Amino acid sequence: MPKVSNKGKQMPESPIRKLVPYADIAKKKGHKVYHLNIGQPDIKTPEVAMNSIKNLDIKVLEYSHSAGFESYRTKLSQYYKNHRLPIEVADIIITTGGSEALLFAMGSTMDQGDEIIIPEPFYANYNGFSTASGVKVIPVISTIDTGFALPPIADFEKLITPKTKAILICNPGNPTGYLYSKEEMQQLAELVKKYDLFLIADEVYREFTYDGDIHYSVMNIPGLEENAIMIDSVSKRYSMCGARIGCIVSKNKELMATAMKFAQARLSPPTFAQIASEAALDTPQSYFDEVITEYRERRDTLIAELQKIDGVKVAKPKGAFYCIAQLPIDNADQFAQWLLESYDLNKETVMVAPAAGFYSTPNVGLNEVRIAYVLKKEDLIRSVQILKDAIEVYNARN
Repeated sequence: MPKVSNKGKQMPESPIRKLVPYADIAKKKGHKVYHLNIGQPDIKTPEVAMNSIKNLDIKVLEYSHSAGFESYRTKLSQYYKNHRLPIEVADIIITTGGSEALLFAMGSTMDQGDEIIIPEPFYANYNGFSTASGVKVIPVISTIDTGFALPPIADFEKLITPKTKAILICNPGNPTGYLYSKEEMQQLAELVKKYDLFLIADEVYREFTYDGDIHYSVMNIPGLEENAIMIDSVSKRYSMCGARIGCIVSKNKELMATAMKFAQARLSPPTFAQIASEAALDTPQSYFDEVITEYRERRDTLIAELQKIDGVKVAKPKGAFYCIAQLPIDNADQFAQWLLESYDLNKETVMVAPAAGFYSTPNVGLNEVRIAYVLKKEDLIRSVQILKDAIEVYNARN
């Protein structure tokens, strides 16, 4: 019998999606499941994006340029400049989601067996992208006690070896919601320049910052032009997760020429989704003002409710729409499955993402979960009420 590859066997399972079969079973029992497990916003996609594809008069659905529509890249460049990011058309390659942009970044900067340093907990798919690219993740641990702030630079420096090629951050962070300060970004910049590394910044949640905090982009750091790679996406910004449009951005011409070869190998990004994404750039600021206000209120509601549960520790997010909560349980994987498989409160339960899957260090984050505050406030309150009862029932039976 033919066998699958070792690489395939090593590909990690998604901590976000692996519990879906149990959620399906719970729903078939007639239970309502509150989905706190996945960053799928319930915010409406901007009308300007939806209208752009409703009445298209296209006779032939052609390939686009491998780098994406020039009109889209031109308009995207202007969008970035409006946000004080000095990004030109030549600095942008459109990708099939931020995921492909990350794969292009790893493929263009690292060889088999090379190493990438990532502060953990981190977006779980970084593990998968690294495995697919033959790259080894070297984690540097941030903690809930510091709100998941950037670990000391000395912690990074002692992990650097001749195989280290890049540092990867998510800013603001998934799953922590942490927003790196200007000072922290400058510390990373000095480090990568000192050791001649790339600094890859996943900035897909750029717009989602709260409490007056300012997002400081990797593209804003003077003198980092040859080291900086920015990853971006329309998924969360415009609530267009299904469009699968992102981009890789860098001023390093050799890097972009290399990424272009990967882009040519997959031919082109999807046409309809590019049309919608280009139109989405005309979304009025009022849309973002309302969305950010809503997320800030949801964040405050969720954190306030979680803090009412004895034994729960939670770091207040500064951006994105996630938080990590430490629960008074031993194993979040088992607890999350039990919530769906064996528990309900008046035929309602919750689905969370066990946080161990957001670490690459074994046996870390075992009692933590990631919660996405993408539900309306009343549902968040109800979800935490259910979670509180569930913890009590779960611990009483163990």
